[in-house]
Amino acid sequence: MKRLWFYLPLRALAAMMLCMIATPGSAQTYPSKPIRFIVPFPPGGVGDIVARPIAEKLTTALGQTVIVESRAGASGTIGAEFVANSAPDGYVMLLGTSNELAMSPSLFKKLPYDPIKSFSPVTPIVQFPNVLVVGPSVAVNSLKEFIELARANPGKITFGSSGPGSTNHLTTEVFQKLAGVQVLHIPYKGGGPALADVMGGHIDAMFATLPSAVAHIKAGKLRALAVTGERRSISLPDVPTAVEAGVPQLIVTTWNGVVLPSGTPKAIVDRLHNEIRDAANDPEVKKRYAAVGAEVLIQSPGEFADMIARDFERWSVVIKEAGISID
Repeated sequence: MKRLWFYLPLRALAAMMLCMIATPGSAQTYPSKPIRFIVPFPPGGVGDIVARPIAEKLTTALGQTVIVESRAGASGTIGAEFVANSAPDGYVMLLGTSNELAMSPSLFKKLPYDPIKSFSPVTPIVQFPNVLVVGPSVAVNSLKEFIELARANPGKITFGSSGPGSTNHLTTEVFQKLAGVQVLHIPYKGGGPALADVMGGHIDAMFATLPSAVAHIKAGKLRALAVTGERRSISLPDVPTAVEAGVPQLIVTTWNGVVLPSGTPKAIVDRLHNEIRDAANDPEVKKRYAAVGAEVLIQSPGEFADMIARDFERWSVVIKEAGISID
């Protein structure tokens, strides 16, 4: 009887442990179903360029399909809100960018999520500069010449952006302040249409994200005057940085990374961090990123959280000084 009494609790304990291991979303069995990778911008843009190579590698590494899904609108906040309100089980992740995590909180009076409290950061994936581009009809060949043209025509040089409060818009605001010029901002519903109008001569210039513009630059459809990184881009080695070209402090880089809903178990965060790190550092993936001027940037979850907080503080000052508000 004593042996039977001892045996039954062991079986019960084993059953309990099995149930715990099989719990959906647990680290032991994660992932047990497809993962949705939310890109908060339209298909075919920079978000796709960054997300799809990672999704492909994760699908192989995790043994479950990682589906890239576009949920665009409101400067990325629609997709971010969707992820913030999703279950914290690792099956919905966001391609978080500077826009919705560092800029939008100062642009929207009633943002439906908190950029710090609503997410569990995993890691940045890439960073890249903006590039000042002009169309063939703008008769300048350097940043210095462009600034002289803008100073001679205050408020007449038109600058496109992917929308009010976007990275390209805010970079334009920083540029005006540092270069001592006044330009006319023309917001578009996306970076693609804005770039098309620069190439078509309908607007004069744009601080485009480098991955969206590099192919057009190499094809001769756009003229690159300067990049806003700390150093020259390996994809455009002949294009100087804005600092080199005469605008000190004009250093603006944009990052894309992965965040999960707040409360996601640490084991799942760590698993995804390790797999994304390996995927981003795969030679094939790094080559694809380098071709469009994106540089791999991997950080620990804690380091990524600190970077988001720092960028939020920086852009809040820029937005306040420029008097920009979306709602």
